[in-house]
Amino acid sequence: MTQPIAAECPPDSARPLLRSLSASPRWRQIDFISDLHLHAGAAATFTAWQHYLEHTTAQAVFMLGDLFEVWVGDDVLSEPTGRQTASPGFERSCAHVLQQASRRLDLFFLCGNRDFLVGPQCLRECAMQGLDDPCVLELGASRWLLSHADALCLDDTAYQQFRVLVRSPAWQAEFLAQPLAQRQATARQLRARSEQHKRAHPVLVDVDTPAALQWLHDAGASVLIHGHTHQPADHLLEGGLRRIVLSDWDLQATPARAQVIRLLLDASGEPQGCHRLSPAQAC
Repeated sequence: MTQPIAAECPPDSARPLLRSLSASPRWRQIDFISDLHLHAGAAATFTAWQHYLEHTTAQAVFMLGDLFEVWVGDDVLSEPTGRQTASPGFERSCAHVLQQASRRLDLFFLCGNRDFLVGPQCLRECAMQGLDDPCVLELGASRWLLSHADALCLDDTAYQQFRVLVRSPAWQAEFLAQPLAQRQATARQLRARSEQHKRAHPVLVDVDTPAALQWLHDAGASVLIHGHTHQPADHLLEGGLRRIVLSDWDLQATPARAQVIRLLLDASGEPQGCHRLSPAQAC
């Protein structure tokens, strides 16, 4: 039996990562996004994301992993201005956008394979509630399972081995103890290797269906919504279960890619419809 591999984002003792949560009675529209891969060289994606958060008509936004292209530690938020870092000030700009959005939105974050080192300082300064992976979202009598889903791509055996290594507390403690500049250099090297791997292996690995079904059965959920694979689709699984895959965002691609999944709720909090929207349509 396949067991879920829980993400091990650094814990926040004040606001622990949630394994489950209930939808707020005031929510009528919930947005889900993932895989924005924000970084200083993707200005168009950053601008579209900022505009979306400023104007979305939803009351809650769930960011299901890889919001950032890379996150090497929360101390990037306190790095003095003017230091020669990989992207000086960019992370603080992202935090400012999220802080402003949190004044009118409930923001939730679940770490991905690129930003699994997001920790309590980042969550606080970005005004986000951290979620465990997977996490159950209760919507009236319905239960949705939220995940980044990298742990479900079982055929990617090399990545699964790497994932076990970098999610271990010992590896993370050793890595975070390194100087920031060294961590950023390591991240650049890993990004370069990742791009080389994608060019050499253009066929993307997808989620393992039996494993996804097992997660849904274990959670008593009817829908799994996730990112990671960059293969947006709505899959009908056995027993009437569903797997909804989020799009990645890349506004500099041709054609540009960016989608929001909008979930509508009735007055009792029950799901009434799920739609794919562009960021502009979501506003």
